[in-house]
Amino acid sequence: MQTLLVPVVADLPRLLDTTASNAAWVITATLLSGTIAAPVMGRLGDLYGKRRLLVLSLGLMVLGSLVSGFTSDLLPMVVGRAVQGLALGAIPLGISIIWDQLPPERRGFALGLMSSSIGVGGALAIPLAALVAQNFDWHWLFFASAALGALAMAAILAVVPRNEQRIPGRFDVIGALGLTLGLVALLLPSPRAPTGAGGAPPRSGSSPPP
Repeated sequence: MQTLLVPVVADLPRLLDTTASNAAWVITATLLSGTIAAPVMGRLGDLYGKRRLLVLSLGLMVLGSLVSGFTSDLLPMVVGRAVQGLALGAIPLGISIIWDQLPPERRGFALGLMSSSIGVGGALAIPLAALVAQNFDWHWLFFASAALGALAMAAILAVVPRNEQRIPGRFDVIGALGLTLGLVALLLPSPRAPTGAGGAPPRSGSSPPP
């Protein structure tokens, strides 16, 4: 989800009929929501079931993909991308399920395989997304991610056992809100996209402004 739009990021202002700084929110929204979702979904999984929350995370990714896939307007696109980013919570949930379900001698290999798949998936997404964007309408990037999310949900429901360990306790709403505000405060000041004078994307081959 983070690298899905890399092949079309330079064209987003034109595709969404907006400025480069506004179009950058299509990328930033996913980063923000994913950063918040990872610890929150992990805690909710401990309390209410990791398998259930894992399916929910991927379901949100499918929903966000469909929202973005059926629009060319900035605001619903940003909303869809933010919902897509909530799927990042699947990573800590998946690690926890591996730790709970596999014997100690198999955990290291499984965790290494999962960790490597995150980097490999992000790298493969760029050329595959470029292939889709060059040969089809760019909205098919979202429809393809929705299909992959639906397949992953079906696989989880078929393979991951229902019996899972849960940790007694409660969800710290105030702590979650504080974490959210803190992460947003840290991430928002970072540059969202390279821009030239007046917020326009820099032209290829041009030198950066002083």
